[in-house]
Amino acid sequence: MGRTTVRRALVSEGPPRYQRAVKGSIVDAAEPRIRGPLAEWPEMPATVIAERIGWDRSLTVLKVRVRELRPQFVPPDPAWRTEYLPGELAQCDLWFPPADVPLGAGQAGRPPVLVMVAGYSRVMTARMMPSRQSPDLLAGHWALISGLGAVPRSLVWDNESAVGQCRGGKRGEEDRPLRLGRA
Repeated sequence: MGRTTVRRALVSEGPPRYQRAVKGSIVDAAEPRIRGPLAEWPEMPATVIAERIGWDRSLTVLKVRVRELRPQFVPPDPAWRTEYLPGELAQCDLWFPPADVPLGAGQAGRPPVLVMVAGYSRVMTARMMPSRQSPDLLAGHWALISGLGAVPRSLVWDNESAVGQCRGGKRGEEDRPLRLGRA
């Protein structure tokens, strides 16, 4: 082999492979005209769109592009629900009782309650805590997860200051979802 071939192979990150230059589709030029009718009538059939934009090429490629574009224009279904896999996620939040709770020794207050809901089974667990500081939250997590008997893959919070928050629209390292279990 030639020296330059060997040098290129040593510097490259993987084995050489052939890649063909990406060519555009005949539908690319007509896409803005396809978007117009879809924006007004998201359920319009591709055949009607073809008539309206004067499409005289293959109907198959136009149908494929309309199928790709249509979800951008269809309004969300109000009955649509997010679904999770078993053990994938648990949502955590703090709840504060609406009335004073007896705390002992003649004291009353409204201490935070850590609530954890499993995304798949909707099992809800809760534990009253002395404060909303990080050590108490971690102890509360430990108690609730121990009660579940399993560890969810991630715990999700809504900007709790003791867990982490967005600063300047950017998430810090400590603000990423808490990943537990195997990666």
